[in-house]
Amino acid sequence: MPPTAVPASPRSPSPGTPYDLLLIGGGVIGLSAAWRAARRGLRVAVADPAPASAAAASHAAAGMLAPVSEVTYTEEPLLRLGLASLARWPAFAAELAADSGHDLDYRAEGTLEVAFGSDDLAVLDELAAFMRKLELPVERLTGRECRRLEPMLAPAVRGGLLAPGDAWVDPRRVTRALLAALERRGVTLIPARVAGLERSGEAVTGVRLAPDGGSPDGGSPDGGSPDGGVVRARRTVLAAGAWSGAMEGLPPEVLPPVRPVKGQIMRLRSPEPILRRCVRGSVHGSYVYLVPRGDGELVLGATQEELGFDTRVTAGGLWELLRDARELVPGVTELEVADVVAGLRPGTPDNLPLIGPTVLPGLSLATGHHRGGVLLAPLTAALLTGEAGDDEGEGLAALCSPLRFHENPRVGENA
Repeated sequence: MPPTAVPASPRSPSPGTPYDLLLIGGGVIGLSAAWRAARRGLRVAVADPAPASAAAASHAAAGMLAPVSEVTYTEEPLLRLGLASLARWPAFAAELAADSGHDLDYRAEGTLEVAFGSDDLAVLDELAAFMRKLELPVERLTGRECRRLEPMLAPAVRGGLLAPGDAWVDPRRVTRALLAALERRGVTLIPARVAGLERSGEAVTGVRLAPDGGSPDGGSPDGGSPDGGVVRARRTVLAAGAWSGAMEGLPPEVLPPVRPVKGQIMRLRSPEPILRRCVRGSVHGSYVYLVPRGDGELVLGATQEELGFDTRVTAGGLWELLRDARELVPGVTELEVADVVAGLRPGTPDNLPLIGPTVLPGLSLATGHHRGGVLLAPLTAALLTGEAGDDEGEGLAALCSPLRFHENPRVGENA
């Protein structure tokens, strides 16, 4: 078991009454939805060979909750989703900490984007104007003002843009807390690989587990059948991240158009935090960010590579991260390397997530969050469990409906 995973008490699939909700996938999205559903009194199960393991994208995430500083000119719908989810994060974090007894290292200190040359400053001014047009809270700063906020910044920094409403959290602490909260809420964790969906006519009624249960040693999960087994559920949610598009047996109109996007990060260690807030900037044509942790760790990220399911950590990827981060904060080269990791983000053609019912009754999707899985976890859970509210929920759900990629969709009545 990876060191970041919390020992849970896996339970055998129940042969009796179907679960109210079954999540396929134990990353931050699946675990968040399971937790919120359990809080509403639903009978919930999560199927994943190793929930919150190093294979999950959240394990390699920096945890930036930064819809304002990461806004782009062509992705205003994604900004709307991000702002709605960011507004939910304070309550989500407080309730999860209370439910689990874990500290999430949630901090709302803002994001500082910095610039070096005249071209960078011009881009920053254009971005500031765009943000103000959208009525987003931002503050344009001089280089001296930037260094007053963050003394470790390079002397070459000539200006910056502060997004005071941005926040961040430690995703590994979040997933550990979610597992603890699920345990306390009685959610069934099924450490098994899902082989396919169970159907009755067009309706999805649960899942079939792989014959070996998906366990590393080929054994069955907690006394489950070595021949696999069936887990019944009134509603099944596919939340398998970058692997969601590989689910067997899905018809073309349901198969999510999700692709893996590789991202490499470095976690550095310092006796004391060297930054107070998240710092990001464009270096050599690509963005790099530095996210501090309360315990002195500093996360550098992240590469963005279209290499399929390749999860190798490469010397070139790490060199680029360290090279670019050093331009912003020269002192990073003196820090101890605590961890290096590569993860796979689930990307979609329009960069919006896929959340909600499919054309198959009983089956919903919660995938395709790309770089925003941690940010969008509270909103995704709210949309899946009905916590979003009618007015807000309908508008946001339409933005990320899985039906948008298919012509003449028809939604299953019980999906």
